[in-house]
Amino acid sequence: MQIKNKARRGEQLREHILSTAKDVFLEMGFERASMDVVADRAETSKRSLYAHFESKEKLFLAMIEMVRGLLQSRLKSPYAYSEKPAEALTMFCARYVESLISSGSIRVCRVSVAESERFPEQAKQYFDVLFTQVQSRLSVYLKGVFGMSARASADTAQRLLGQVLYPLFPRALFGVDGLAENLQDNPVSANVDLRWIRKSVAELMQSIESH
Repeated sequence: MQIKNKARRGEQLREHILSTAKDVFLEMGFERASMDVVADRAETSKRSLYAHFESKEKLFLAMIEMVRGLLQSRLKSPYAYSEKPAEALTMFCARYVESLISSGSIRVCRVSVAESERFPEQAKQYFDVLFTQVQSRLSVYLKGVFGMSARASADTAQRLLGQVLYPLFPRALFGVDGLAENLQDNPVSANVDLRWIRKSVAELMQSIESH
């Protein structure tokens, strides 16, 4: 069991443990998951595991932090998608929706909500990454491109995100619809309705231009 991961050391081993722990927590939940199971699946010793994470609670919080970082780095800013505002907004929203309704994201969200009473600060931080920071990125873009005020850009960003998330996100969260198993760089997952997003963006831009 130890031979396969003999070469892993330091940060490489830590990242491997976190990736393994994510699968264990999502499969078993926080209560049923154990450090023994994580160590076994990561093919490392419990001594090495505890050297990086002193408790199951610390491991769980580090796992959520890792997922938050992945979501942030994947989404980027609307500026990164296109020089054309309509396309930039469409692809930004499409990638956001795709990230939220993917199997891994939904499962992490469910676990985070289930453990919100045990880890209330973690739940707040996860909410911040999933929603508040995304709205902020979109608001900054709208303010910069369309010259909107801070209040108007924030309200507009909130309205657009609400339109593109509903009903896809709650339907995915509650298991009404199937989930996209893997995130992909291109094209956007078939689970994401680009026509609806383009329509929402077009209506938003028309509203902006009419004021």
